[in-house]
Amino acid sequence: MPVAGTISFELRQRQQQAQYFATAAPHALMPGWAYRLIDEHRLLNLAPSLRSYAPDYFSANGIQWHRHANHALSSQVCCVNFLMPLASRPDALASLVQAAIGGVRPTMLPVEAGPDGTPAYVGFEWIGGDHLRESSKSGTRSRGANATAADAVVRFERQGKTETLLIEWKYTEHYGAPISPDGNETRTRRYADIAFAPTGPIRHDLGLKLGNFFYEPFYQLLRQQMLAHFMQATREDGADRVRVLHISPSGNIALRKVTSPALRRFGDDVFEVWKGLLVDPTSFVSWSAEALFAPLLAELGMDDDWAGYLSKRYAFLTATNHGGA
Repeated sequence: MPVAGTISFELRQRQQQAQYFATAAPHALMPGWAYRLIDEHRLLNLAPSLRSYAPDYFSANGIQWHRHANHALSSQVCCVNFLMPLASRPDALASLVQAAIGGVRPTMLPVEAGPDGTPAYVGFEWIGGDHLRESSKSGTRSRGANATAADAVVRFERQGKTETLLIEWKYTEHYGAPISPDGNETRTRRYADIAFAPTGPIRHDLGLKLGNFFYEPFYQLLRQQMLAHFMQATREDGADRVRVLHISPSGNIALRKVTSPALRRFGDDVFEVWKGLLVDPTSFVSWSAEALFAPLLAELGMDDDWAGYLSKRYAFLTATNHGGA
């Protein structure tokens, strides 16, 4: 609950997005809404440089836009606006990756070809191989729907090793109730024997059961961590190491709530708790969006189209920075 005299992060973002679109595209707003666009104008929810590229990329790769792609608080749109421009800027992307994980500056590797045939150094709605046994009866999966997916993925090389980062992006999300019990039988059948060590990434010595993870965001974290674990185990795309990188605004305190009752004994910050549940805590990295991006945006300056757009559109970037968890 918000502290007396304050407003929630989500409400603040609604107000800020409404202020932005009242100036940037008032003609495109849905009647009665200050931060939802008429569907025919939904591409105005994207950075100007992406309004042709992003739809072509999603179409070429069979990726589905989320239901609320015309909503100014869309997490998917936010992720695309922050990361897709870097798909064609490997030098700037390398700076961001180095800031996130430290160490030697990486050499970025293409993830796939973009819709125009040029290398794309960031991929979106990435599902990797079917390590989690999620294919339909026809043996197919779709990026962005009905399969475990990372919001984005990057690949790079450094010191003779190839690494992959699966990126999970959050904006105003917050969680509380457990996920619907419908489908728990399927979830248990798929994941029970691949979640815990020695097969999976979760410690086996904590007395936990798979059902303890059926609360968001733990359920998403579990699936993405399993995906990373098995991509590394199988050296998918030649990766020597695969990690999960979580990015969210520091102001979204509600997102950090530990929602699973069985996991509250481990702490009161979901991402700190999560690291402590892993066999390899270094396989999960968490950063605030502003701490990770603000130095790069400042270096590029407001004259840079991408940096200028983000700074104007997402006012939370001016909030107090917080480092990685």
